[in-house]
Amino acid sequence: MALRDQIRIMVVDDMSTSRGIISQSLDSFGIRHVSTAEDGANALQILAKAPVHLVISDYNMPNMDGLKLLHNLRSAPKTKGIGFILITGRAEQQIIDYGRKLGMNNYLKKPFEATDLRKCIETVVGPL
Repeated sequence: MALRDQIRIMVVDDMSTSRGIISQSLDSFGIRHVSTAEDGANALQILAKAPVHLVISDYNMPNMDGLKLLHNLRSAPKTKGIGFILITGRAEQQIIDYGRKLGMNNYLKKPFEATDLRKCIETVVGPL
């Protein structure tokens, strides 16, 4: 069974359009187990009940941004091993460096193509 048939991914973004675009891209790669959340706080609630292998999160969100979500994930024993990709329109070095310090696995700058997303994911989890 291919990795794409087993992997569970959560997409976290406050913009429904962005969640939809990323989810459609994942579907086009053959990834069927995708959940979504509109911010970091909501993501943590969902992940407590339904863990995933990989979180793809926007950086700039209300309530809890992507790096605060990452910090929370890495601080909890149940979620510290979840892969994490940050998506941001502001790929400033300071943000990327802080994300790496927190344990971010990879990042992707907006706007991006589906092929860029796939390469980014495969860098973290291996070939889909």
